[in-house]
Amino acid sequence: MGASEMYGTQRGAIAALLEAVGDSVMVLSYQEDRSFAAMSLDRFGAAGSVRLAWRGHEVIDRCDAFDGGQLRRTVLAHAEPGELAIVFWDNLAVPSVALEASLIADHAEVIEDVRPNCWIYLAGSAVLVERHDGEGLTVARVPG
Repeated sequence: MGASEMYGTQRGAIAALLEAVGDSVMVLSYQEDRSFAAMSLDRFGAAGSVRLAWRGHEVIDRCDAFDGGQLRRTVLAHAEPGELAIVFWDNLAVPSVALEASLIADHAEVIEDVRPNCWIYLAGSAVLVERHDGEGLTVARVPG
């Protein structure tokens, strides 16, 4: 099965997020996911199968904490009011979502429960947050 056929097949994984946020969240199609990935994730090199390589990029924040409170503080510290955010998971079977960054902060624990690893692209600020369970958060400017 190719990536496009696998994409979004585990929509149930985001059911709690969809319920918590309601109509304020948009589940992305495969094409939308790939378009946003081209503007963010794809501009970094890979360091393994689910990590980005930060060397040579502008890292603006790092922390070892990886709980909901730290995710909330990190998103609020780097997002502009009303900013669009895209959440990518470490498995294409779980569809990416688009929502206001403040909603990610409001529902940080729900975001964490979906998958242990994710990336949050703050579209207006061109900032990417990488979260790895047990390893913390890294925040970097997306290369131009």
